Amino acid sequence: MFRWLQGIRPGSRPAINASTWKIVDRIEALAPEMEALDDVALKRLGRSLSYRAKAGEPADSLIIDAFAATREAGRRRLGMRHYDVQLLAGTALVNGAIVEMQTGEGKTLVATLPLVLYALAGKGAHLATVNDYLARRDAEWMTPIFEALGMTVGIVESQMDFDTRRKAYACDVTYGTAKEFGFDFLKDRLMNREIVEGRGDLGAMLTGRDGAGGPKLMQRPYWFALVDEADNVLIDEARTPLIIASPPGEAEAAEQALFRFAAAAAERLEANEDFESDVQKQTCELLGRGRSRVRAFDRPPELEAASLLAIYDAVERALKAKTFYTLDRQYVVRDGKIVIVDEFTGRAAEGRSWRDGLHQAVEAKENVEITVPSGHAARITIQDLFARWPHLAGMTGTIATSAGEISRTYDVAVATVPTNRPAIRQRLEPVVCGDYREKIGRIVEEIKEQHALGRPVLIGTRSIDKSESISALLTAAGLQHTVLNARQIAQEAEIVAQAGQRGQITVSTNMAGRGTDIKLGEGVCELGGLHVICTELHDSARIDRQLVGRCGRQGDPGTWRQYVSLDDEILIAGYGPKRAQRIAARLRGHLGGNAERLLAVFKRAQQRVEARHRRQRRVLEYVERQRAEAHIQMSQDPYLDAAS
Repeated sequence: MFRWLQGIRPGSRPAINASTWKIVDRIEALAPEMEALDDVALKRLGRSLSYRAKAGEPADSLIIDAFAATREAGRRRLGMRHYDVQLLAGTALVNGAIVEMQTGEGKTLVATLPLVLYALAGKGAHLATVNDYLARRDAEWMTPIFEALGMTVGIVESQMDFDTRRKAYACDVTYGTAKEFGFDFLKDRLMNREIVEGRGDLGAMLTGRDGAGGPKLMQRPYWFALVDEADNVLIDEARTPLIIASPPGEAEAAEQALFRFAAAAAERLEANEDFESDVQKQTCELLGRGRSRVRAFDRPPELEAASLLAIYDAVERALKAKTFYTLDRQYVVRDGKIVIVDEFTGRAAEGRSWRDGLHQAVEAKENVEITVPSGHAARITIQDLFARWPHLAGMTGTIATSAGEISRTYDVAVATVPTNRPAIRQRLEPVVCGDYREKIGRIVEEIKEQHALGRPVLIGTRSIDKSESISALLTAAGLQHTVLNARQIAQEAEIVAQAGQRGQITVSTNMAGRGTDIKLGEGVCELGGLHVICTELHDSARIDRQLVGRCGRQGDPGTWRQYVSLDDEILIAGYGPKRAQRIAARLRGHLGGNAERLLAVFKRAQQRVEARHRRQRRVLEYVERQRAEAHIQMSQDPYLDAAS
């Protein structure tokens, strides 16, 4: 049954079947025996299981005892005893599946089951999640379970030094973000390259040296990775490779002048007259009149030697930054720097930058210090990174709709786990409005109605500026509320903890749809539970499902309603500006009619965007594979032959 633990990865084999339910029954049968153990005996059992695993005993003879011991540790240390469906999910994860569990079903607790089983071998088990906050929260929360079994827990965070990272990777279980795991892998790759080529400067800068003067690597060989919020990590973030830039040099005056000139020129050019833009491809191209105007603009002395082609390219990048990159949507300005806002999580993506001069174009647009475009010292895609763990599994609340892509790309099965209690959340009739202003007005009225009943309300928005726009209207209406977006990262845990309390109003970007569990306050169930308002469709239906999943956790009551308007971004992104205008004109005559049929048009636009993103990921995967193959053929580096 467990052949995949000897290196055979699962394909289409079902992750949940009659055999997995039998395993759950056998674990349940051990409960009295586990409860009879004292703390010392329980820790001794954990060490005994580890000895058996290190001696080569197969996992199918360890899983029953390991899960039973982990379940008892959870009951004893945290007062959290794994439900049968959580044991079922844990078994599927050990089978190497991506498991879909509904919101509030306890994915954080489920993660301890496969992490303990794989950590027994002494090779390290990694949990990769989407941000530092969730990594630390989950690690600190679950540490008592691992310690009860004699295991150590480490956390890798973005601001940690290299020695602290090494210690974290040396632990039995390591929590961190996929991004940090990937960048540390690249740093170790560069260090290996230094060892082979006998170079010192780059390796010393990256990792330091041990007492004997030799280089020190951070990570051990990979063994098991459990990906939390797997759809975000394995699908959404897979469109952008992880890149370590070459050491930067000082900005040249000509570079600074080119970006500044291009930003100023972009402000003077007219859409459709001087340039045309493609919303779906996110590109801008100068037309003949635009090129003539650019040539006629006064250029600074630093650009006297610049070619016209370089100037045109810079202006087109500046036009792209102006047209498609908006402050408080795609990025914020913090301490004089451009900080990207992750479109899928709504959180600030610290340390990340756009490629090919686009980041510098946005810096020039916002008139902040322009950084230097740097080369690539090392790079890897998410797909390639997670292919390096011989054992891979994942958890999320929304993966079933992307099962085909996940299975093809990562060679894992997808399993849907039933809820512990039946879900009773109710979907209310959607509302289709003529424009954004009408939509926001109706949303505010609905918030007033629900607030008058005493119900907590969560309003999900697509961007920072829209969350703050709704906030201003609520303030004007005299409704006290809380805003959660990339500006309130430090207060996230506190805001989420209060979001289910009686009469609470929370306006949030899709930050509130990731890794959070909104618990209802006293008496809220009797009022109907949490009410969720979706203000528009996101680029991915999975993000909408995550927001909806905030209500109705663990059998709680809850309701949700979808709002859209004819000027929503999803129509333009899905159909393009001209076709979106024609579609909106046709729909306008049917407003007030069958809302479900009107909403279906928006859903089709969303599906078109999702299909485009899938193509982009496949293209990136192909390009990176070709790049790696070409690099291997050109290089005699034995490390690159094995790892690039």
